[in-house]
Amino acid sequence: MEHKVPGIELLGLHFDLSALLMIAVTSIFVLILAISGASKGSVTNPSKLQNFMEWVVEFVEGIVGSTIGSKHGKPFIALGLTLIMYIFIGNMLGLPFSIVTSEHVSWWKSPTADIAVTAGLTVIVIGLSHYLGITRNTKHYFAHYFEYKGAMLPLHLIEVVSKPLTLAFRLYGNIYAGEIMISVILGASWFGIAPLFVWQGFSVFVGAIQAFVFTMLTMVYISQTLIHEEGH
Repeated sequence: MEHKVPGIELLGLHFDLSALLMIAVTSIFVLILAISGASKGSVTNPSKLQNFMEWVVEFVEGIVGSTIGSKHGKPFIALGLTLIMYIFIGNMLGLPFSIVTSEHVSWWKSPTADIAVTAGLTVIVIGLSHYLGITRNTKHYFAHYFEYKGAMLPLHLIEVVSKPLTLAFRLYGNIYAGEIMISVILGASWFGIAPLFVWQGFSVFVGAIQAFVFTMLTMVYISQTLIHEEGH
């Protein structure tokens, strides 16, 4: 059954209240997890949460090091850590349950199952990459556009435009499709219990992969504009 989206009109703009709610919930979850993992840190007797957070940091350092390099990449570790945690937790929120009112209004979902949210994340990432290229690598940033001659320039411009589109739609499509499948399985009543657990397990895997891919591509795009002169 199709659910309605709660929203309000303000200054001629439509605001999805459920998306705003889930953005706030995801941010709170990430903040609590980060604070809990960093507080009362111990070198001799680290907690399980501290060990997990240290593993995540090392994992992100590996992503940044393999794309941007250790020389230029250190300032972007915090960005990568924020992205991978925020997107993964956001992907997971719609899996355990959903909140739907008697009027079929859906309030609880994965924020990344909304194209506006993934597009917003993409605008930030792509905007940041171009800003860094213009401000820190100005000469090579603009010069590389003149490397393409004739028909190659329009093709390159299409590639530039397609990057944010694919980045936004890849994340949105995978998470939205996963939640649709959960709704379909729930429609099978008791027969859907076993498939539901299997699909939710698979959805955790997909959510983790999508968080990794988004973070990895973010670092790739930054490296392409920031250190173009070094052949990246």
